[in-house]
Amino acid sequence: MTIGETVGILRDNDDFLVVTHIRPDGDTIGSASALCYALRKIGKTAYLYNNPQFGDSYPWLAEPYLAPEGFEPKYTVCVDMADKGLYPEGFKGSADLCIDHHPSNSLYAKNTLLWPHKASCGEIVMELVKELCGLDAEVSELLYVAVSTDTGCFVYGNTTGETLNAASELCFAGARNAFLNKILFRTSSKARLALEAQILSSFLYYHDGKTVISVVTKEMLEKAGANEKDCQDIAALPGRAEGAFTSVTIKEIDENSCKISFRTNGLVDANKVCAMFGGGGHKMASGCTIKMNSFKAADTLADIIGEEYK
Repeated sequence: MTIGETVGILRDNDDFLVVTHIRPDGDTIGSASALCYALRKIGKTAYLYNNPQFGDSYPWLAEPYLAPEGFEPKYTVCVDMADKGLYPEGFKGSADLCIDHHPSNSLYAKNTLLWPHKASCGEIVMELVKELCGLDAEVSELLYVAVSTDTGCFVYGNTTGETLNAASELCFAGARNAFLNKILFRTSSKARLALEAQILSSFLYYHDGKTVISVVTKEMLEKAGANEKDCQDIAALPGRAEGAFTSVTIKEIDENSCKISFRTNGLVDANKVCAMFGGGGHKMASGCTIKMNSFKAADTLADIIGEEYK
């Protein structure tokens, strides 16, 4: 679908429910909230599905848009969600429209606006907002959160000139970049700092340091006094090691399963590796869940990565 076709669908429908993915990040929440804002601005009824994990990730973005109890949507939009397996807890509906940037999108929705060349879903929603109602300071801040968090404040390899142009346009429209950057990237709780100290001191190095893997256990979280709010973007930490081409963060779920966040400079296809375990995403950033002990998963992934280097 094109931007024009998608705008037509949004204008022709009403009573929208906008759905974010499980373990919501800044891109899905910022994009979904911005879409709700724009739809309301043109006179539509639009709410966010009350994802039970909002409290762990930027709740201040979602709160003004949460659906009231008993709301019956007529049109459902999924944002930044590559597959229906990423539906949030409790959601039982289906997707009329999906807006996404993941190459691994399974085309599960009735209609899909997919731009896999974009660094963030926020960049796509930004184009929709511009057509629907135009940019103002309030919606620009929501979109800035989306664009900046999915690029690690514009330092990840997915950042392009188009991404920087989008951020510039949002700033000119009123987004307070310095204010938001301080909140999003330069403020950490004491528990987060204690957790980082454990993570940084326990990196696992493979392939002469080209691969760096971090295993984050429940014991580490308990020792630091950390919760899910303190785990935002911990996947970026092992990639800071000098010489790292590929970095993996493994977060323990229980003794026999773990969540994988895979980052690479492009030498290894992260999407290809994560797809082996039923996950996916982008070539340079993907994720999955592996049903094995965290440290066994580290060795397994290191073996696969080693084969990809050859």
